Amino acid sequence: MRSREMIRMIEEDGWYLVAVKGSHHQYKHPCKSGRVTVKHPDSDLPKGTINSILKQAGLK
Repeated sequence: MRSREMIRMIEEDGWYLVAVKGSHHQYKHPCKSGRVTVKHPDSDLPKGTINSILKQAGLK
């Protein structure tokens, strides 16, 4: 999965961009706690990273 696809998934769930630090974009949700960090620009994400992001976002 590419980072662009991951960003689209979490944005559809209500997460919005709050900070950019270098190539890392941080997202926050209005109801869920914490932040989710996704590496960008368009790059392939390792399987373990995908699972971690999905768990942090509450999508898995």
